[in-house]
Formats: sequence, C-alpha cells, structure tokens
Amino acid sequence: MHEDDHVCLCFRVSLRKIRSFLRTQNPTVASMLSECFGAGTGCQWCVPFLKHLHDQHTRGELPDLRISPEQYMKERQSYRDTGTRSVLPGDSESQSSDI
Repeated sequence: MHEDDHVCLCFRVSLRKIRSFLRTQNPTVASMLSECFGAGTGCQWCVPFLKHLHDQHTRGELPDLRISPEQYMKERQSYRDTGTRSVLPGDSESQSSDI
C-alpha cells in the first residue's frame, strides 16, 4: 500500500496520515487511532489493519500494509456484503511480492 492510499475508506484516512499520527502522537493503544480523522469508526473494516499498523509502530518498524489498494477495496466490499473477513493483516494472501 502506498502512503496516499486510504486505510480507512469510510473517512478517507490515508496511510500517510496514520503514520504521521503514530509518529507525532505515539498512541499507547491502537484504539486511539480513532482520533486520527475518525479512522476505524465507520464500517470497522480497517480496525484489524489499524491494530497491525499500531503494533508495527510500537516495535519501532515503519507502519505498512502489504496489500494492494485494489485488493484492499475488494476485500472491504466483500466484508460489507457478507459481514465476514476473508483477509487479515499479515495473511499470506494479502501480501504482494511487488511492494
């Protein structure tokens, strides 16, 4: 996923905004990412991904998601249609070798 791609599709919160929030605010728990333009408070599809980004940040890693924006949007639509998740952060299916 690139910096300007949206992690929270409901509120159009980009990876860049989330990285900046993590760097400047250093939230102690992942749920505090909701203070970053409401990320995670809409359909809640992105909540596991926000937790993953927060975990990476707390380990001193650059927060990143290894999934294409197209696949991310497709999986989110499936989640909205069915209410079930077919992919989670770190799943081998979500990782792309070209990122």
